[in-house]
Formats: sequence, structure tokens, C-alpha cells
Amino acid sequence: MTDTTKTKKTKPPVEESLLTSGHRGCAGCGEALGAKLVMDAAGPNTMVTTATGCLEVFSTAYPDSAWRVPWIHSLFENSAAIAAGIEACLRNKGMEDINVIAQGGDGGTADIGIGCLSGVLERNQNVLYVCYDNEAYMNTGVQRSGLTPYDARTSTSPPGTESWGNQHQKKNLLEICAAHNIPYAATASVGFPQDLMMKVKKALKIKGAKFLHVHVPCPLGWIYKTELTIEVAKTAVKTGLYPIVEMAYNKVTRVRKIGKNRQPVEDYLKLQGRFKHLFTEAGKEELEKIRQIAQANIDHYGLE
Repeated sequence: MTDTTKTKKTKPPVEESLLTSGHRGCAGCGEALGAKLVMDAAGPNTMVTTATGCLEVFSTAYPDSAWRVPWIHSLFENSAAIAAGIEACLRNKGMEDINVIAQGGDGGTADIGIGCLSGVLERNQNVLYVCYDNEAYMNTGVQRSGLTPYDARTSTSPPGTESWGNQHQKKNLLEICAAHNIPYAATASVGFPQDLMMKVKKALKIKGAKFLHVHVPCPLGWIYKTELTIEVAKTAVKTGLYPIVEMAYNKVTRVRKIGKNRQPVEDYLKLQGRFKHLFTEAGKEELEKIRQIAQANIDHYGLE
């Protein structure tokens, strides 16, 4: 007698991300996506330090943790210093095959933590530092940071009769770090996940200090619809406002060309409420200044 019972097909098990779901990140959070991509590219043989900020708060609300690797919460300023201590300890024990990653937001990296970061880079310790750049102190109320873009609205740089918003250009954090003559420094964006993960894997194969600057849009602080995170991220790159670059020993080695795909800066700015005040008759001069910033990036890195 023929057995007509159908064999039930089972799907192969899906490996769980090293930054699990169920954390308290906002819908559409670019930083949560960026951290997930970094962790999954790094793999489980990794130890992590994370500065105070959105990433730490939404991923480790007591008594829970979304991290599936050894993880340490640092103060705002010393994520890099704690990672340096971990790296030195592992090296002393002959356990140099373990990845050491330090993480921080734009404020905890470019402002408050830049001294500790500089120390790790100067000593060329075998640490990968990842800056998740959402361009303001989002966790404490959307205050401007050293990486807030020109003319952006924040709670401490509101547009009004005396100002169009933030009146300082973003620090060129990539080149500040690269100037330490480290073997690898790069920028990446959650809009291009394969490129981001490739850079993490590449960096971790290199002995010495590495720096990765990741652009992570924030729906809350940038004021856009949550489903637009990837579009916002890609448009920043395609306008030239966020160049995708790799450097080694203070020399540019690779760039992501935008060429014929270049978009006007207005395509990026109009997606976000933090630039809404620029789209008036009086704002034309400010828009031209932002076009010049994009053009300067394109000329400097040869993006076309």
C-alpha cells in the first residue's frame, strides 16, 4: 500500500541577531538598525562597550538586555577608554582573537568622548570604534552636537529672527580620526547595509585602531515619517551631504561615487521637519549655503 501522507516541510532555523528585537527603540530608528548590522557583521566572538545615549537606554532597560554578546555600559565620555582596557587585558592573556568594539553616538564621540577616542587611536590599539551619528543629543532632548548639520533645527539651535538654526558646520570626524595615522577609517550609512557590514568585517581583520562613522537617521529628532528612514539615509549620500569614504593611514583609498545619480540637496531637506524653516522666500540664501557644503564634499572626495 502506498503511503500518501505528505511530509511536512520545515524551514531552516533562522539565526537570531546579536542585537535582538523587542528593545525599546523608536519605530524607524536608524541607530537600532545600524547597531544590528554592525553586531551581525562582527559575529559572536565580540566584546562591546557602549556610551550613555539612545542606544544604551533603549537596549538595556533594567532588567532586560537586547545584546547577545558581552556588553558594558560606559559613561558618555569613556566608551573608548573602557574598550582600550578590555583590549589590553585580552592582549595580556593572549586572547587577541576576540573582537573589541567601542560604540557611541555623535555627542559621546565627537564632543564629550573625543579625548578618550583620540587616546585609543594614538596608541593604535586593536579596537574598532563605531560612531552612530544621528546628528544631535537625541536621548536628552534633541540638543545640537558637533555633528549637527548646518541650519538644522534642534532644541538648542531653534530658528528665529536671529538665526536659521544651527550655525556651525559638522565636524569632519572621519578626517580627525584618520589624522591619527590609523590603518582604517571609513564612513557608512544604514541606507547601504551591505556596504556597512562589509566595512565592519574588513575593519575587524585589520590589526590596530579602526574608526567607522555610521549615518543613522532619527525620525523623532529629524521629524520625518518612520517608514522613510532608508530613503532619508540614501538621499543624504546621493546629494553629497554625507560622503561614503574609506581611508588608510590618512589617505583616501575608496569613495562611493554618486555621478549621474546626484540629487539636489532640497530632495533631502524637504523630507525632514528640522529644515522646514528654510523653504521660504527668505531661506533661499541659506539653501544656497547648503548646496555649497554638498559641492565642497563632492569636490574634496571626487564623488562625481
